[in-house]
Amino acid sequence: MTLPRRTLLQLALAAAMLPSVPHGALALDYPARPVRIIVPVPPGGALDILARLIAQWLSQRLGQTFVIENRPGAATNVGIEMAARAAPDGYTLLLVPGSVAINATLYDNLPFVFLRDFVPIAPISSIPLVMEVNLSLPAKTVPEFVAYAKANPGKVAMASSGNGSPQHIVGVLFQMLTGTQLIHVPYHGGAPAITDLMAGQVQVYFSPLPESIAVIKGGKVRALAVTSAKRSEALPDLPTVGETVPGFDASTWQGLGAPQGTPAEIVAKINGEVNAALNDPGIKARLASLGSTPLLMSPEQFKAFIAAETDKWAKVIRAANIKPD
Repeated sequence: MTLPRRTLLQLALAAAMLPSVPHGALALDYPARPVRIIVPVPPGGALDILARLIAQWLSQRLGQTFVIENRPGAATNVGIEMAARAAPDGYTLLLVPGSVAINATLYDNLPFVFLRDFVPIAPISSIPLVMEVNLSLPAKTVPEFVAYAKANPGKVAMASSGNGSPQHIVGVLFQMLTGTQLIHVPYHGGAPAITDLMAGQVQVYFSPLPESIAVIKGGKVRALAVTSAKRSEALPDLPTVGETVPGFDASTWQGLGAPQGTPAEIVAKINGEVNAALNDPGIKARLASLGSTPLLMSPEQFKAFIAAETDKWAKVIRAANIKPD
């Protein structure tokens, strides 16, 4: 049978339009199978806890399992590289750690450029660090600590969870803005740093609030201030460093991202669900219990936020000539 020319043209046009249909249908039906969230830190820490909280919410809301896959190593770079190489189909997401803003300058030859190779989807929350000291240190406030450190240059030991870690970089910023000189003592993680702080092996530590809130409330270390611009709801009576050190503002944060090329419809869908979670009273209460403050942004705002954080910490790293181990 020979079809009329007009019919052939209509069929050809319909065929040409077919490739665009599954893309939209896929986004509308997303997710049609389990989704993995690569978490570039070990299980049990604050980032892992927050990732699991959001994964549970997304699983309940979207009807598919969001599976946590911990891939720690190389200051979070191992897991991030794995996510960068994944198919951009929405079925591999990344728990984006705040370290991406530091590592972009700290490491010279990373196999990825975060803002080039990823689509920022949504932030989850920001977490202040706490400036805390050993109980034997005479300083009970930030001004007293600054005075003590200046009277004892090069004699006050500052712990961190590793060279180039957020705790280290925040401590460097503190020294730059106060004119103090502290001895940097890097540890392999926050737990041994806190242990030695309590024992008096080091005198000060800028610790993510969830890591140390128990020892602070237990009276085992003395908290002087939080590093965020605003006071923390978890420790409302504790001042901010910025109240006595103008311009000081530093927090860790995390969010969700996906490989570059992930359909915009999927990105928008996940962003909407994350923001819905952050408005949920139960989720907000859980975040508050961790000393974490919700961050609600569009994908475009999250991208601009990461760019600004990257620029901020690049200036500190270059000024102090900080190098990774």
